[in-house]
Amino acid sequence: MDRIIRCITSNGALMASAIDSSDTIYTAQKLHNLSATASAALGRLLTGASMMGAMLKQEHATLTLRVNGGGPLGTMTAISDSRGNVRGCVDAPETEVPLKPNGKLDVSAAVGTDGRLGVIRNYGTGEPYMGQVALVSGEIAEDITNYYATSEQIPTACALGVLVDSESKKVMLAGGLLIQVLPGAAPEDISKLEENVAKLEPVTTMLAKGMTVEDMCRTALEGFEVEKLDEMPVHYACTCSKEKYLSVLATLEPDEIESLPTQDGKAEAACPYCCRRYYFTTEELHELAEAVRRRRADLGR
Repeated sequence: MDRIIRCITSNGALMASAIDSSDTIYTAQKLHNLSATASAALGRLLTGASMMGAMLKQEHATLTLRVNGGGPLGTMTAISDSRGNVRGCVDAPETEVPLKPNGKLDVSAAVGTDGRLGVIRNYGTGEPYMGQVALVSGEIAEDITNYYATSEQIPTACALGVLVDSESKKVMLAGGLLIQVLPGAAPEDISKLEENVAKLEPVTTMLAKGMTVEDMCRTALEGFEVEKLDEMPVHYACTCSKEKYLSVLATLEPDEIESLPTQDGKAEAACPYCCRRYYFTTEELHELAEAVRRRRADLGR
């Protein structure tokens, strides 16, 4: 079972999140038929979104990360709730690019670097908070680090990893670390963190060694006393429903709604996040169009 934890050093200098998102990213790969490189790219974005979303305090808040670097993958989107549950999609899920000279997946080439990382925090009330920064590498972790430093002025270290089997192309492991310097941190705290980060092994290497998310946090915060704040299970979770799609259709003109059915007498809607398909009969669409007409007539009185 995937899970995420959040920790703080006892001196209040540093906050850290660690996640094992292996099952979540494997689920995303299966749902979207992702190539190896697309799995690594979207998997990193989903993992980062999960950790960032779990930092939201409001129960019904959501966080959206959107990346378009001009590469062949097109736009990638990841949405997390405040419990770290995520869903996402990518324009070109079957995209594959040549490996790097060292034999590793070239996520940066697939994502591209000529674009932006957008961050939207929706707290369920009022206007959402929106920020964006130019991509620095297309490797996702570096771009999230840059977002916090540039847009929110929070010194941050982010590490994300997705391990894909070289033969089967299936996701084997995925996870991440997100460490932030809190106000009041002493220079020696920051120096110690920098030393630790420089020595960190890749996230998937730590997971492959059998390290837990607690182990990863302790390794990243070596030399500090660490207290675990909370822990939560995380999943790939979509919030779509037929009712939500009906609500979207209800924003159309009544005549448009009634013109949707194809020759077989049905209209189809496909969720971009879980690929679930919803079908609407001619009768259902006629009833919806009539309801829209009545509502508009009542409002016009």
